[in-house]
Amino acid sequence: MTQHATNTPPYAYEDDSARTRAVLERFYEAERAYVAAGGPGRADFSALAACLAPDVVLHQSPGLPYAGAWRGPAGMERFMAVMGRLWRSMEFLEQRQLVVGEEVVVTSRVRFTARATGRVLTTTIVQLMTVRDGRIREVRPFYWDPAAVAETCGQGAVGEVCGREVGVEPFGPGTGHPA
Repeated sequence: MTQHATNTPPYAYEDDSARTRAVLERFYEAERAYVAAGGPGRADFSALAACLAPDVVLHQSPGLPYAGAWRGPAGMERFMAVMGRLWRSMEFLEQRQLVVGEEVVVTSRVRFTARATGRVLTTTIVQLMTVRDGRIREVRPFYWDPAAVAETCGQGAVGEVCGREVGVEPFGPGTGHPA
């Protein structure tokens, strides 16, 4: 027989969910501003860093120009530098968040404009996220069409910014990103 605590409210995650949503709002605004400003040397990373746990990990899917595991705030800053060099703008057209305590699923319709080619890509991204103690700890984004991301950026830009050709994996699973 399973016993349930009689004083535990049925929706114990309501407070955590509100805090998690506030972290996400700050993070997405800081991310948009950082990319629009062009990244390092042009933008301040501190607003993004304030949203990240010391052990944060961003897992970017294979097939993306910036695939790999980006670890810690320094890894996230390197990742954001890559995003700032590849994209001139990132506009969230629509976003939905399913927040249960500190676990999050975010669906976003995003319009990117490539810095090198001027091409526009409108796509859907689903992110699985974990927020602990008011900071983002893990992010796993899934792009609807990774090949379209690379194509929109342009082969030359991907080679220059990411140091490799589109579609070529620079490392094995779990080894981290070389940038």
